[in-house]
This record gives sequence, structure tokens and C-alpha cells, in this order.
Amino acid sequence: MKSSYKRLPTHIAVIPDGNRRWAVSQGLKKSEGYQQGLAPGIDFYEQCLEIGIPQLTFYGFTNDNMKRPAEETIAFREACVAAVESMKEKEASILVVGNSESQVFPPELVKYRTRQNTGTNRMKVNFLVNYDWHWDINSATQKSVGGSRKDLLQSIASAEIPRIDLVIRWGGRHRLSGMLPLQSVYSDFFVIQNNWPDLVPQDLESALHWYSSQDVTLGG
Repeated sequence: MKSSYKRLPTHIAVIPDGNRRWAVSQGLKKSEGYQQGLAPGIDFYEQCLEIGIPQLTFYGFTNDNMKRPAEETIAFREACVAAVESMKEKEASILVVGNSESQVFPPELVKYRTRQNTGTNRMKVNFLVNYDWHWDINSATQKSVGGSRKDLLQSIASAEIPRIDLVIRWGGRHRLSGMLPLQSVYSDFFVIQNNWPDLVPQDLESALHWYSSQDVTLGG
């Protein structure tokens, strides 16, 4: 399948939006939508493995998301834990990036704040959990740096996550929602109208064919 694309991204970031809207459309409570996003995540991972994508980043939840009702915040925290554990079973190399000093950070995921290699390390998979871009960048100011761009990128909290080639967002919204602003500064951005729980293989295929047609100059 890899040969069917002119070129492939080395790092895809996923914004799995639309879980609550999907739940409402099914006559469910909004909080019930998050668990429905687990199976699509595994399917997407397996599809990327088959195609030959080296690294994925999933946007879990942000500090701002904690403004939602308690029933929902509990549900998406539990879904993040389940998503990480499911990737462990799939033998991914897992890193979780987020403010683990906060009380809302799931304690089950603290050990993943340093990359955990599982099984054969089939792919690097990163999760943003209780992520906040202010927290990410401000962490660099707490370290002694020389002021260069290279030093800044090596000092942010998400420094281990590399530049993102392609961002794919489900749910029809056209925004990054604060996701990894430095790594995504030159990312191509592809929006899918379907809500995340309705993911189908054609979603990734469409994004990759579109990406293959883009003229990537990185400003040059």
C-alpha cells in the first residue's frame, strides 16, 4: 500500500474530535462518546503500520477541557488511560506528554511521561494528556538556554516530540486547538467532516493522497 502514495509523512498528529456530537446523534449522553473513540484509535494505528508511518501523536485532552461537566471529564480521562493501555498491548513505543503535576492528570499514566518501549516497539505513539501549550512553552523559561531556536525546541516540555508533517482533524473543525504549536508550525492540515467514532479507512487514504499532492518547501 505504501507504494500507492507519492510520498508519506513521517509524523502524523490526530485530533479525534466529534465524540460528544456523535453520542448525541446516537441518543446517548455526551460522556458516552469518549469510549467510542477507542476502537477507531486502534484501527487507525494498524492502518498506519500497514502503510509505513513511523510516528503518531494523539490529542487526548487539554487543561481547558477540564471546564466541562464532571461526568465528561471523568469519562475522557478514563478513555485516555484505556487508549494508552490498548497501545501497550499493540506493542507501541509510548510517550505521554502533559502536566503530570496537576491533580487531574491520570496517575496510571505517570510512568509513561518517559517513553516506554513495549514488545517489538512497532511504532512511536505519543499521547497529549492534560496538555496546555502555555505549560509546554513556559517550561523552557524555567531552564537555562542560550536563546537560540534550537535551544528553545530542546527545552519545551514536549521536546521529545518531533516536527509534525500532517495534522488530521475529525469532526469538521478547522483549528489546531492549541496542539503542539512549535511542532505544527509547518504542518499540512487536513480536515475530515466525519466525527471520530465514525472513522473509516478512506479517511486516512484521502488525507495521504492530498498530502502527496502538496508542495512542501518549509518556507524555502
